[in-house]
Amino acid sequence: MAQETVQRDVPLRRVLGLALPALAVLAAEPLYVLVDTAVVGHLGAIPLAAVAVGGTVLAQVSSTLTFFSYGTTARTARLHGAGRRTDAVAEGAQATWLAFLAGVLLIIIGQVLAGPVARLLAGQGEVADAAVSWLRIALFGTPFILTTMAGNGWMRGVQDTARPLRYVLAGNGISAALCPVLVYGADFGLAGSAVANVVAQVISAGLFVRALLVERVPLRPRADLMRAQLGIGRDLMLRSLAFQACNVSATAVAAHTAAATVGAHQIVTQLWVFVALLLDALAIAAQSLIGAALGARDERGARELARRIAGYGLVFGVALSLLFAASTSTLPHAFTSDPSVLAEIPGAWWFFVALQPIGGIVFALDGVLLGAGDAAFMRNVTIVGALLGFLPMVWLSFVFGWGLVGIWSGWAAFLAIRLAWMVARMRSGRWAVVGAIRA
Repeated sequence: MAQETVQRDVPLRRVLGLALPALAVLAAEPLYVLVDTAVVGHLGAIPLAAVAVGGTVLAQVSSTLTFFSYGTTARTARLHGAGRRTDAVAEGAQATWLAFLAGVLLIIIGQVLAGPVARLLAGQGEVADAAVSWLRIALFGTPFILTTMAGNGWMRGVQDTARPLRYVLAGNGISAALCPVLVYGADFGLAGSAVANVVAQVISAGLFVRALLVERVPLRPRADLMRAQLGIGRDLMLRSLAFQACNVSATAVAAHTAAATVGAHQIVTQLWVFVALLLDALAIAAQSLIGAALGARDERGARELARRIAGYGLVFGVALSLLFAASTSTLPHAFTSDPSVLAEIPGAWWFFVALQPIGGIVFALDGVLLGAGDAAFMRNVTIVGALLGFLPMVWLSFVFGWGLVGIWSGWAAFLAIRLAWMVARMRSGRWAVVGAIRA
């Protein structure tokens, strides 16, 4: 009965206690990228462009494989809620093995494909050549990037978001200090940036592995657990690919419309990414708490908690909407002074403002359903939303010249489809499968 009370009465303070450290972890990598960009930027236009190209490739690989984090959280949170902490951490050990092996495979594939991919993005020339050099070094950090994801996953599952923050900040902080030393002091140039990236990932991953060793759980690789993790990973990877198809299509259509259009789209999209970062922290907290409730076989508590978290998402979304509405005449000017770009921004801006409450609920429910391990449903709702909502509107916008209004109408349709289907899923209760492992 005490367990039920804990799970059902989760105040905002508890949610924020998990969400805020998770937010800092999410923000650490973009902040490090800013430092890296500032250091490389003083080398000249070509090195800066090379880092942009190489960094984009590396970021796409990482974002496609986020299941090492989110899928691991879903599985470990259930075991933790069932009072099986040792098994929960052991699940993290298997995820770490799987992540490291996948990273080694990506090094091999990446060394072969680095040239063709860089030239596809940047064309023939100095930028592509420099990007290949940077990428071939930075790829050696891939096993450690994925290991860090797995470490974040199992620690979130056992409701420990403080240590991941320390580990990620340690790696990125040391690397941020090392980057200018390698680039300028040791005269490594662009290669120094790539080496500093690898150092950051090695340090963070090493701290997560050390945390596993301290737990003294079984570390022997288990094929059955890895297969189960790959099952949820497949669904979450397909979901990530659907998101990427939407993002790439939106940018391509905006770029084929006009330079001012793609500039305005970039500004509003980056603000949306920033908001997504904030709300993703709420989703991470929801994952941990919902998984624990279901692992404790507290279906009623999980459903009440889901409604409460959805309510928090709505409140945050409304607050953000009001904030951005109030800054309509000032915030865009912080990003550009170009009159043609500023003239295009309203075509996306009011969609961006109006969609905040919907986005708040959708992100919250993402966390709830991911915490429940309802990955197949999450895959389906994202793919259907992209195919029936976003992509048709975006490409019709290209054909008929609707510009940003058409593109952001696609985002609105995408979110509306997801919201309607997710709310129906929540009300059905079919997501609330109790037990230490979701059948």
